Amino acid sequence: MSGADASMVGDGTEESEQSEQSDENAERTDGEGDEHVDGEGEESSTTERRIRREIETGRWEGIRGVALALIGVGVVTRRPALVLLGAVGVGYALYVGIGEAPAATLNVSRTVSDGTPEPGDEVTVTVRAHNVGDAPLVDLRLVDGVPPGLEVIDGPARVATALRPGAAVAFEYAVRASRGEHEWEAATAITRNPSGSRERTTAVDPSDPARIVCTPELSAGGDLPLRGLTTRYHGRMPTNAGGSGVEFHATREYRRGDPLKRIDWNRRARTGELATVELREERAATVVLLIDARESAYAAPEPAAETAVEECVGAAGQAFRALLGGGDRVGIAALSPVDCWLAPGAGTAHAARGRETLATDPALAPTPSGEPFYRSLWFRRFRRRLPADAQVLFFTPLVDAAAASIARRIDAHGHLVTVLSPDITADGTPGERLVALERRERLRELRSAGIRAVEWGEESFPVAVARATSRWSR
Repeated sequence: MSGADASMVGDGTEESEQSEQSDENAERTDGEGDEHVDGEGEESSTTERRIRREIETGRWEGIRGVALALIGVGVVTRRPALVLLGAVGVGYALYVGIGEAPAATLNVSRTVSDGTPEPGDEVTVTVRAHNVGDAPLVDLRLVDGVPPGLEVIDGPARVATALRPGAAVAFEYAVRASRGEHEWEAATAITRNPSGSRERTTAVDPSDPARIVCTPELSAGGDLPLRGLTTRYHGRMPTNAGGSGVEFHATREYRRGDPLKRIDWNRRARTGELATVELREERAATVVLLIDARESAYAAPEPAAETAVEECVGAAGQAFRALLGGGDRVGIAALSPVDCWLAPGAGTAHAARGRETLATDPALAPTPSGEPFYRSLWFRRFRRRLPADAQVLFFTPLVDAAAASIARRIDAHGHLVTVLSPDITADGTPGERLVALERRERLRELRSAGIRAVEWGEESFPVAVARATSRWSR
């Protein structure tokens, strides 16, 4: 989740809601860290500005009625002091009605210290706003559009100040880089008239949009628990077919043309018969890594913890590299309202495409897309794409019954499924304990249906896989 500062600017789908949120946060600005500089030269004039709303703030609401009441009481009681006080209130009421909120005549520029950081790196963002209008902005609140997937870790992503014509203000803040492609949204400028009675909210698109791309390195996660389906390509999966390999399978009578190195010379010495040793062939598997990225999968045991989607993407990255290294053909798909499909493949170029998909594909973004998800439509499209010989490694937190149902449907269509599930449940409240109980029951039902399931919590993903693999091999 993004930091508190990033939450000030919403996702742009509801303009009035976004402006109210920006207003609420701008009220809390204290102006710390402001740096005023004189404008040098003319800023770029390509900044786009869109007025979102103009409202009455209600700051002085009721002052007119109170003033007239004081005057009335003063006249009746013949107390000049009350009449004078009421007259002052009437003056304030007249003052409040003067002037509209000025237009946000700003040119905004934004720069980032590193456009391609590693996960966890600190990226410094510098924002500079230049008043290119002829009127002063006596009350300006500027809130930067921090991407929702980034957390602000140093300095507020906002400023409260006043700007005369030609003046500029600059401020800095730092965000922590996280996996994915993050593009900054429009900054929100809130201007008020001198009395603060009228307010205008404007979206300001900087002339130089900023973005960062954070692509983590993929680390191998050890041997993966693949099942029996294989391809005609050589790999690491043992089969029940005899041929060339490294493990003994059976012996058969000698046929002309059999390699001399596979003749059973011990049997020849004992019986005088020629026989050929057959070895268990090892072939490559076709595997699709399916990642649950529905909105319900963006769950975490506590607000500051990684979501289940991040856990699943990290584990899928380890599985992707391990499978490719073992000679298997690997693809990637997402259970998400946003389409994501990388057909199974192998080789260096495919490894680069897989790394890019896991890091930056919109379907696997650090925050949910907010789009509706139609399970039946998704399943039909997924089935059409899935190769006939493919097995599926399904990465899901199993937070609802839908994930377990999808795993059973894929398995029922002849594709062997292994569920790999991060445990993101907590046990602090009765509701949290109930969610954990329901998840354990789903795992039990999947295993009873013959579907392999691996879960991991405090232990690492490779350790959990190794433990499960040793248990299945007994």
